Amino acid sequence: MSSAFHFDSLVWDWIIAIYLFLAGMSAGAVIVGLYLKRKVIEGDAAQNGIIKAIAWIAPIGIILGLLILIFHLTKPLDFWKIMIYYNPTSVMSMGVLLFQVYMAVLFVWIGIIFRSQIMNFLGGRFQFIDGVLLKCKRFENGLELLLGFLAIALAAYTGFLLSALKTYPMLNNPVLPILFLFSSLSSGVAACLLFGILLFKESVYSPSVAWIHSFERPVVLFELFVLVTFFTGLIFAGGQHEAAAWNAIGGGFWSNWFWFGVVGIGMLLPLAMNYFSSATTKHNRGFILVVTTLSLIGVLMLRTFVLYAGQMTVI
Repeated sequence: MSSAFHFDSLVWDWIIAIYLFLAGMSAGAVIVGLYLKRKVIEGDAAQNGIIKAIAWIAPIGIILGLLILIFHLTKPLDFWKIMIYYNPTSVMSMGVLLFQVYMAVLFVWIGIIFRSQIMNFLGGRFQFIDGVLLKCKRFENGLELLLGFLAIALAAYTGFLLSALKTYPMLNNPVLPILFLFSSLSSGVAACLLFGILLFKESVYSPSVAWIHSFERPVVLFELFVLVTFFTGLIFAGGQHEAAAWNAIGGGFWSNWFWFGVVGIGMLLPLAMNYFSSATTKHNRGFILVVTTLSLIGVLMLRTFVLYAGQMTVI
């Protein structure tokens, strides 16, 4: 029986939406963290609550995303093969390679920042790790530039992965990687604030939090602009592309999901709350919890919407 979550043309389901969300959040958090460390934070970055949060969010997000993908495969025990045998013509294969390099550089970057804490935790054991991290620190600037490039590529890759599905006119859209890049930044910003302030006790008045607040509104506004561009392009393309757009946003379950969930709850409501609230309210931890949670829910709903609505119309 056909329904919003089960129909004949459906190939990738909600599990993939969670994978796309976690990978994007990891990349977005890293982009935020790199800028904060290089331009905003003064002194030891390891003492900053936002950086502490990113040190957990970024690796856990990408690892959980990959685990979800592995166990969602029909033969999860054969997953190691795609991690060794690369196919340059396969978007999935190149994505796995990107994940591997990204994780390797990410762990080195985190290790350099938290070298003292790591060695204290090890209690004098494995001294070679300290030597390796000290040598890597000599190339810290180059590593950060490489990590920034990899994070941007990863955030956009989640869109490229779907846009490679040529039989689905809504997904086969060159704007999709840009949309996913900015939604990754949006989720990364929200996750950094949520965990950095509430879990790692970063002051709500710190320069890091102030910069993130100044950055989050332009990101969401540009995400809205890209979303409009995404659907405008589909409608002007005509044919099945236009049909796919109207099937998605012109009425029905996924249309309500988009307008009330993605746009309303995930974008306009957080923007309105930030715009109309006083400075005192904005620095309230409960307020930050609500706004960041709404933003994260909105990004997850966007990934789910694009995945399902995009597979409803087939060329």
